[in-house]
Amino acid sequence: MKGQVITPFARPLATNRKHTSRGRTSETLIGVFFGGNALVAIVVLLLITLFLFREGFGFFGGNLQNLRVYRAAGLEYVDIMREQADAHAALSRALSQVRLREVRSFPANSRSVEEINAALAPFDRYANDFSEAGTELAGLVSDVGEQAVALKEEMLLRSGASESTKTEGATDLAQTAEGQTGGLETLRSSYPKYQQVCATMAAVLMNLQATAPRLSSGNAQEAFEKVNARTREYVAGFPGQAQRLREWDSAKPVRWYHSITSFLFDKRWITASFWQDWYGIAPLLAGSIMVSFVALALAVPFGVASAVYVSEIATRPEQNLIKPYIEFIAAIPSVVLGFFGIAVVGQAIRAASELSFFRWIPFFPLSERLNVFTAGALLALMAVPTIFTLSEDALRNVPRAFKEASYALGANRLQTIGRVIVPASLSGIVSAVLLGLGRVIGETMVVLLCAGNRIAIPDFSEGLGAFFQPVHTMTGIIAQEMGEVVRGSIHYRALFMVGLVLFALTLLINLAAQKITKRYRMSIG
Repeated sequence: MKGQVITPFARPLATNRKHTSRGRTSETLIGVFFGGNALVAIVVLLLITLFLFREGFGFFGGNLQNLRVYRAAGLEYVDIMREQADAHAALSRALSQVRLREVRSFPANSRSVEEINAALAPFDRYANDFSEAGTELAGLVSDVGEQAVALKEEMLLRSGASESTKTEGATDLAQTAEGQTGGLETLRSSYPKYQQVCATMAAVLMNLQATAPRLSSGNAQEAFEKVNARTREYVAGFPGQAQRLREWDSAKPVRWYHSITSFLFDKRWITASFWQDWYGIAPLLAGSIMVSFVALALAVPFGVASAVYVSEIATRPEQNLIKPYIEFIAAIPSVVLGFFGIAVVGQAIRAASELSFFRWIPFFPLSERLNVFTAGALLALMAVPTIFTLSEDALRNVPRAFKEASYALGANRLQTIGRVIVPASLSGIVSAVLLGLGRVIGETMVVLLCAGNRIAIPDFSEGLGAFFQPVHTMTGIIAQEMGEVVRGSIHYRALFMVGLVLFALTLLINLAAQKITKRYRMSIG
């Protein structure tokens, strides 16, 4: 057309603007999609945290009321005596273990059962007299225990509090101790008899120490001498126990922080007891830490060494064979590994401990096949894929210039790996180890099946033998008891507090791993 100016690039520019606008729209939608998912994840995590805090922190008020009733009703007074009775029973069980070691020291088929019993007759008389020495003390504890339970029930009736109101902490039951003076005085009137029983018991035990028989097995004799040393310490502690009874005061206040300290440091986890419920996390935390330690002690060398080999030494066919098989372990269900631990690993360890080749080890043979080591060995198998994969990534991310510089200076492959590649990737390897720790400390099924589920801190006087004793863990106790508790009870809230502690531990471990990873990436960059 005449007078019309045609711009040859007008149409393409409009098309580019349209494509750019569409590209921005699609990027915005993608950003909204992934940002929305991230926001949902954050909200869910926040809700879980708030739920744990809400359900868990109600525990402390109810536990405080329990502790106040425990003192006001005189149960604490009885438990001071019970500590002595329980310690004597533990020594009697230790003597049974000494006898078992002595029997196992005899060569197989060398003697009949009658001959073995005849050879052990002096020791059996000693052990029997030792056990009977605590009979009067156990009877006294039973008598005063019945009085304390009756006093506790009377207090609860006077307060008009049911179990549900007690757990909610709505009523300060300790205030109902007024008017209970007569019951407490009756309880205290047992002290003279207690003194008499302790004096007789101490005399019997010290006389037995003077006439203790000798055993033929050096291993059994050494264990016997340890029990005798513990017995002397036990008798020496009688005056201290008597002083605690004299100084005990039912009116001594139970402060608010006692509920927290009893949860963090008490060694007892006892639930649904007619006597007193205890919710101490110490044995559960100790069990989780010990199992995790064994798992890392086994998994870190295997995982890191495998990563170094696959990354720096193995040929391509070896890499294609090793890497998928190690990573496939992560796909095995934990319950399958737990059954494998029960049927194979635990049985194999106990069978190995009974071999004559290992007779020199003090705590062998093992009486329990489910223990810290069994659970730790299975958890190590679960942690190896995590440690291997992340460690291999860290090793592969080391700049090639580092290797070339090392070879240029005349270093061989082993020197390059040990002095250049591994130190350069150390932050990434440590991060892999921490993530592996987070993996094993939060595992439930394996420890529930293979750790033995004994709620007690292991006896560390056994040295390395403590790692072959049964334990319970935080994850195991939650899985075992959560389905049986009454919603809103102290027990229910205590399990949530355990979950909160576990949540805090795993969060700290993951935060530490992320910080180390960030530092590692910055150093590589």
